[in-house]
Amino acid sequence: MAAEEAILRASGLTKEFKGFIAVKNVDLTVRRHTIHALIGPNGAGKTTCFNLLTHFLTPTSGRIEFNGRDITGASPAAIARMGLARSFQISAVFPHLSVRENVRVALQRKLGLSFHFWRSEKVLDALDGRALELVEAVGLSDVAEAQAVDLPYGRKRALEIATTLALEPEMMLLDEPMAGLGQEDIKRIAQLIRTVAKDRTVLMVEHNMSVVADLSDTITVLARGEVLAEGPYATVSKNPLVVEAYVGTGHG
Repeated sequence: MAAEEAILRASGLTKEFKGFIAVKNVDLTVRRHTIHALIGPNGAGKTTCFNLLTHFLTPTSGRIEFNGRDITGASPAAIARMGLARSFQISAVFPHLSVRENVRVALQRKLGLSFHFWRSEKVLDALDGRALELVEAVGLSDVAEAQAVDLPYGRKRALEIATTLALEPEMMLLDEPMAGLGQEDIKRIAQLIRTVAKDRTVLMVEHNMSVVADLSDTITVLARGEVLAEGPYATVSKNPLVVEAYVGTGHG
């Protein structure tokens, strides 16, 4: 793989917690403008891996490069400013602000104005236009003035994606975007991910295999903290090691 194709590259990524190795010597290369899924059975180390890539956890050893730049040891905020933004598994929106206001806060953060709530109306009005564009992009125009707390769960996920998009990331990390969603919402959020991936790169941790099969260009399978297999879904899903990791020995 040519170096210029890779937007994110991790090599030898390892995380040890008091003698327990949660992630062991993981090499991961994510190509620009692709949707890459990180999957694996429970306890495989997927979320730990995500936390290492965004430096919510510091690796015990290994190196992470984003756009050819070594970001190992950089703060989560610095990494977000470089264009690598993460949407959280647990909804990270302000419950008592409206949908539009939530997106506007995220836009203020992008401008370094997150605590300037007393900014002139003119500055905030200028952000409103962009906020409403993002609200429309994720299909929430009809609830733009509704409080986030009143949104159904699936629409909260869409709002969370809008607030992540407000940071204008080159690459988005989505942590279980389908968790807890019903079938209709899964379809809607899958379509949204496909849309936002048109001009950026997406890395997602996801349990829903039909979503992974449908959306992903490349899949990396983790088991017990190590990479078990990597490739397109058609190849990975037939790999005997992957089948065994998911199903367990002697179950087909």
